[in-house]
Amino acid sequence: MSKKTLYPVFPVLAAAALALVGCAQGGSPASNAPTTATQNATPLTVAEPWVKTADSGMSAAFGTIRNTTDKQVAVVGVSTPASPMVELHETVMGANGTMQMQAKQGGFVIPAHGELALAPGGNHIMLMGLAQPILAGDEVSFELKTSDGGTIDFTAQGKDFAGANESYLPGEGTKSGGPGHGSMMHGHSGSASPEPSK
Repeated sequence: MSKKTLYPVFPVLAAAALALVGCAQGGSPASNAPTTATQNATPLTVAEPWVKTADSGMSAAFGTIRNTTDKQVAVVGVSTPASPMVELHETVMGANGTMQMQAKQGGFVIPAHGELALAPGGNHIMLMGLAQPILAGDEVSFELKTSDGGTIDFTAQGKDFAGANESYLPGEGTKSGGPGHGSMMHGHSGSASPEPSK
């Protein structure tokens, strides 16, 4: 093979090498696509979740819901095997001057890169008609439902807590009782401290 036939090969190789370098530096549209981790990122996380122990009747779950996205996220529903009736609740001042709980209309809205605290005396997840007792140390699974059809799973640990003694108050909340309330609303008594016993 003569030297004359080798010379034309070098410019072709050099051009190919430059094209490869250009792609590596972001010249290709594919390099600008989001990674799989970004596409599958969970929009919400629940920090330090716990659920009040109870032998029967009602209980409540607490924690901090954090939004990891650039847009607000609305939690519009929740379910758990621990209870056939679970609602998102807020605590408001009733007409009679006592704090009362009711279903949160529109659900919980967590701002972009923000958080929402679920605590005794405030917003919380209400479990009614427990399927079985919740004991200290039990792991109770929950599934949050967002307005866009997404779901977020988390597990809360059963903890003893002296406050948040929920009871239904007949004749209250006939205007604002949420699904499952009928003409009843339930009041909140006991300590408002968010600290359960360890």
